[in-house]
Amino acid sequence: MLTKFETKSNRVKGLSFHSKRPWILSSLHSGVIQLWDYRMGTLIDRFDEHDGPVRGVHFHKSQPLFVSGGDDYKIKVWNYKEHRCLFTLLGHLDYIRTVQFHDEYPWIVSASDDQTIRIWNWQSRTCISVLTGHNHYVMCASFHPKEDLVVSASLDQTVRVWDIGALRKKTVSPADDILRLSQMNADLFGGVDAVVKYVLEGHDRGANWASFHPTLPLIVSGADDRQVKLWRMNDTKAWEVDTLRGHMNNVSCVMFHAKQDIIVSNSEDKSIRIWDATKRTSIQTFRREHDRFWILAAHPEMNLLAAGHDSGMIVFKLERERPAFSVSGDSVYYVKDRFLRYYEFSSQKEVQVLPIRRPGSVSLNQGPRTLSYSPTENAVLICFDVDGGSYELYIVPKDTSGRSDFVQDAKKGSGGSAVFVARNRFAVLDKGSNQALVKNLKNEIVKKSPLPIATDAIFYAGTGNLLCRAEDKVVIFDLQQRIILGELQTPSVKYIVWSSDMENVALLSKHAIVIATKKLVHKCTLHETIRVKSGAWDENGVFIYSTLTHIKYCLPNGDNGIIKTLDVPIYITKVSGSSIYCLDREGKSQLVIIDATEYIFKLSLLRKRYDHVMSMIRNSQLCGQAVIAYLQQKGFPEVALHFVKDERTRFNLAIESGNIQIAVASAKEIDEKDHWYRLGIEALRQGNTSIVEYAYQRTKNFERLSFLYLITGNTEKLSKMLKIAEIKNDVMGQFHNAMYLGDIQERVKILEKSGHLPLAYVTAATHGLTEVADRLAAELGDNIPSIPEEKARSLMLPPPPLMCGGDWPLLRVMRGIFEGGLDNVGRGGLEDEEDEEANAADWGDEVLDIVDVEGVIQNGNIGDVEDGEADEENDEEGGWDLEDLELPPDVETPKATAHARSNLFVTPTAGMPVSQIWTQKSSLAGDHVAAGNFDTAMRLLSRQLGIKNFAPLKPMFMDLFMGSHTYLQALASAPVLSTALEKGWTESSTPNVRSPPALVFKLSQLDEKLKAAYKSTTEGKFPDALRQFLNILHTIPLIVVDSRREVDEVKELIEITKEYVLGLKMEVKRKETKDNLVRQQELAAYFTNCKLQKIHARLVLTSAMTICFKAGNYATASNFARMLLENSPTEPQAKKARQVLQACGDKKDTQQLNYDFRNPFVVCGATLVPIYRGQKDMSCPYCGARFVPAIEGRLCAVCELAVVGSDASGLLCCPAQIR
Repeated sequence: MLTKFETKSNRVKGLSFHSKRPWILSSLHSGVIQLWDYRMGTLIDRFDEHDGPVRGVHFHKSQPLFVSGGDDYKIKVWNYKEHRCLFTLLGHLDYIRTVQFHDEYPWIVSASDDQTIRIWNWQSRTCISVLTGHNHYVMCASFHPKEDLVVSASLDQTVRVWDIGALRKKTVSPADDILRLSQMNADLFGGVDAVVKYVLEGHDRGANWASFHPTLPLIVSGADDRQVKLWRMNDTKAWEVDTLRGHMNNVSCVMFHAKQDIIVSNSEDKSIRIWDATKRTSIQTFRREHDRFWILAAHPEMNLLAAGHDSGMIVFKLERERPAFSVSGDSVYYVKDRFLRYYEFSSQKEVQVLPIRRPGSVSLNQGPRTLSYSPTENAVLICFDVDGGSYELYIVPKDTSGRSDFVQDAKKGSGGSAVFVARNRFAVLDKGSNQALVKNLKNEIVKKSPLPIATDAIFYAGTGNLLCRAEDKVVIFDLQQRIILGELQTPSVKYIVWSSDMENVALLSKHAIVIATKKLVHKCTLHETIRVKSGAWDENGVFIYSTLTHIKYCLPNGDNGIIKTLDVPIYITKVSGSSIYCLDREGKSQLVIIDATEYIFKLSLLRKRYDHVMSMIRNSQLCGQAVIAYLQQKGFPEVALHFVKDERTRFNLAIESGNIQIAVASAKEIDEKDHWYRLGIEALRQGNTSIVEYAYQRTKNFERLSFLYLITGNTEKLSKMLKIAEIKNDVMGQFHNAMYLGDIQERVKILEKSGHLPLAYVTAATHGLTEVADRLAAELGDNIPSIPEEKARSLMLPPPPLMCGGDWPLLRVMRGIFEGGLDNVGRGGLEDEEDEEANAADWGDEVLDIVDVEGVIQNGNIGDVEDGEADEENDEEGGWDLEDLELPPDVETPKATAHARSNLFVTPTAGMPVSQIWTQKSSLAGDHVAAGNFDTAMRLLSRQLGIKNFAPLKPMFMDLFMGSHTYLQALASAPVLSTALEKGWTESSTPNVRSPPALVFKLSQLDEKLKAAYKSTTEGKFPDALRQFLNILHTIPLIVVDSRREVDEVKELIEITKEYVLGLKMEVKRKETKDNLVRQQELAAYFTNCKLQKIHARLVLTSAMTICFKAGNYATASNFARMLLENSPTEPQAKKARQVLQACGDKKDTQQLNYDFRNPFVVCGATLVPIYRGQKDMSCPYCGARFVPAIEGRLCAVCELAVVGSDASGLLCCPAQIR
């Protein structure tokens, strides 16, 4: 059994396949009817109007209807398109067991526990016949597929066949007036439209099911006596032919298979049994562990069955329908009807080669599974699933093709799968020992080769190579050298297809396709919701494959799409141009013609064969949203533009591709405010000010127009805008324009006119208009506002425009890929018309200031240039009508600048910024910071030194970045230009070779800082000294040095700085600890343990000796005195030390300190306690300070940058370290 789909639900009592769509209805014991798509495995709909179990359900053959009958005595007819019940048929007095539509007439037959069968007309919604005769529950009733018969089975142990011929005649030729009376009597007293033809008796218990054979005069029935009975009938009688025994419990359903000579039955013994209808023997049994079976259904067209059980249902096939085939050159060898045949693609001729002997045992799925062909030896290997896997080897004779009587004794053997691996060698998989047995054509083992993975199937992978399949991966194995050539993780592979040049392979799984190279390097994976069936490569390297419902393509980059929809599944054997050769499930060769334009177009785009793309755009009917969306997605909106007729889509594509001219044309057609606004934004982005101006004028957007004139420095038009605002009585607009113009008098006038006299006075007084100010002061009288005297006045005047320019200059570069060829495609001559319109516009060229200089010079008349310019100046007022409030309606589109014609240009590719070059090959944090790549620098520092707290480094980062760039002010109106500073740059340096950045932090500077910190320490300025040492520690991560010797110096500097920072932190802490005398002595003692300069070590020892002596800890004080004397002290220090030694004598310490000078120790940077030798400790990955284990994971208290105990690769500050 090949399970295709399974559901989990309540007990399934009724099933029905749709004749055309991949749908199945299941009616449940819970009262719900479910509609499933068994191909996609999804629940499409559910219908739940029945009250109680629904035992019968059936699709109509051609209408969008189905009928259901349930324990609520109701028959309901539903329209699945409208998702509702159309009407209910009432009449039965007990549970309804089955319902069925007639194939031709508008009839429904229903069987019920009220011991009757009823036939209903669903169009007139009436019961047209009641079949009485059974004297117990009627368990099922169904129409004969061809004849006017109904068969029914009942718990009265009989099966009845009813003749409904009279009913058909009455339906076809309705009764005339004379027959009406008898018709009414018949309706009242039970008519004779349906009569019992036969009563079949033979079951010992109640019969549960009976059904007709689709073509032969046979009936099969199943009953509670656990038997399946076969009956034959003729025109006069019916009799029992045989009994099939084997079920262990009540037989619940039984039917003939439409395509094969078998009977399928299921039972409450939790099994489905398959019987041979001719030999009347059991072939196969399928069991479930816990679920009793209740119902069977067969697909009316396809080789599919369904069975309902206690916890759901299964849709299944009994046998594989895929023919075994192998393609070789211009022909395909395949097995059909127990014959080996071959089909020649070029001549489309099919030849029967030789018979394949029928396997001995009677069972299902015994047909050939795979076929392998050796063209040189004309040998065929056919593999079967029989007995755990076997193969047969045939040598195809040259002269006997077509003679079906020629029987050849095949060489046989057992093995999981067998394939040819060379001209006269084939490999057989021995699953038991996981070996490939290489055999010759005499079927003798030549060589045994253990396989590298637990293999469950082998495939051909080139001469001498095998592709071995495991559950989740495949490998290519060389049988000669016994090495793996390639390996790939994949879903379980069912079939493989090699390209003709053996460079690529497609691995086909149930729901996925993996494309890989010959070494199994992954190229792309496709996932399909519907099962993948077959595939073949075309000559362009595109993989064409079929699913259950479609033929599809897959491009080398993984893009895929649908080529054609299929009614029935096919198995593709070869693709040649637009022809697909395939085999169907009957083993017939077919030729399918496809339209390959779409995938060839996409392939040409992918391979940058733009000449092909061009010719296809010109000549083919490529169109549709899918192609447009694809071109947009792949970054070719300008190509998509030439497919589109819809103006809105054209506008969007034109804006996306920056084609202003087409965008203007579309905007004119659409003429909506939003589109003009978007056009304005895009034109402004391109610096095409004339189009921006035109767009704003179309939408009467005066504020934006004024601002445009301000930023382009067009004061003349600004003053016109001021007048327009005045005419429109727009006070705010007037004020803004006056402000943009820097026209003080006008501003004062506007404020005065609008009644803001104090503001008018302040403006006049501030800007020195004394006469006006005096006049306003007189008007204001006592309400004159006071102007602050002490504040410096700043006048609100706009900066004068440096250049009153039109459009931005564009680069003169080569024409784009698709230019020229595409200009006249799609919209015909529309662009030309627009050029003419734009030329006719009065003000079009005024702003652009563009003259065809080349054309003039060629004609030898330089004077034309000046004339042209003069004319333009005179034409200034052309597009404006200052008397009218509205702008003129007939303003024409300005022409986009000569540079920005409707053609697009490919701009030259920008070079790589120096800052990017710095970071490309460098792992030095300093280089990344200098380039401005702070995030990568932080990642590097985190990886190399374990630094997590970057707050102290922020000023260093900023200084380094700013210091590695210089900034040039080119023009007042242009942004500042930043230039990267390179190390060791000279004028003779070549621009192609870039040096590393010039850094502001140098090792020599740190030496200076160290000396300054030493000085502060000597002078006892401990907070200052601490700050200076920390600054050194925070600068070192960003230092870059040139030599290994300097790297050692940097590491030594870290060690020195760390000791001082730790010591100074203890000293600062000691001074803060006023009340704890013991802690003061301990911190002073620990400070003496730091590795300091001699001068500082002596000072620290003197301090510690003094503190301990004063506190009465004489033994410790005398120890410090001895250490001081060993450190070559100054005379006053030596004298003091000797005095202390003399005073202490042999006295003991009065207090116990956590300090043992005899035991070597380091001080914990966080807790400031000693960690004696032998005790566990953690260190900071950057500064090396030591800590007690409890501090792990916290920020280092010494350097304040890194996390204690974190992993780090170490300081990297020199390019030589990387090399």
